[in-house]
Amino acid sequence: MINVIIATHGPLANAFLESASMVYGELPHVFSVTLSEQAGIDGFKRDFAGQLALASEHADGVLVLCDLQSGTPWNVACQYAFSPHTTPPVAVLAGVSFPMLLQSEEINHFNDVHIAADRLLALTLPTLVKAVPVISDPSDDF
Repeated sequence: MINVIIATHGPLANAFLESASMVYGELPHVFSVTLSEQAGIDGFKRDFAGQLALASEHADGVLVLCDLQSGTPWNVACQYAFSPHTTPPVAVLAGVSFPMLLQSEEINHFNDVHIAADRLLALTLPTLVKAVPVISDPSDDF
C-alpha cells in the first residue's frame, strides 16, 4: 500500500484535501503538511517528520506530492527519499495538481512507491489540457 503526503507552501495542501472531500470523498491514504511563515523551515521539518511517521505506518512506501521543485517542501522530502535509512521508501513528485491528488487513489494499492510515482505521472499528464472551441457542422440526424 502506498500512502501520500501533500507538501506545500502555505495552506494549499489542506485546501486540496478539503476540495477532494467535496468531489471524491475522504482520502484516508493522504496526509498533508504545510510550510507557514509562523512555523518556518524548522517547524516544517518537524511537521513533515510527524506526518511521514503517520503515513509510513503499515505502508509499503510514501509518495510525497510537492507544489514546487526545489522549494523547502521538496528539499525536505528529498532528504528522506534519498536517505538509505528511510523506511518505507519515499518518492517525491513536484507539480501537485487536483487531478493528481484524486488519481492517487489509483496507485494506493501498489507495493513499489517508485512504480506508483511513475504511474501517477502517466495518469496525470493527460489532464493538462488547453481549452479550444469545438467546431463541427450541425448534424441533420435526430
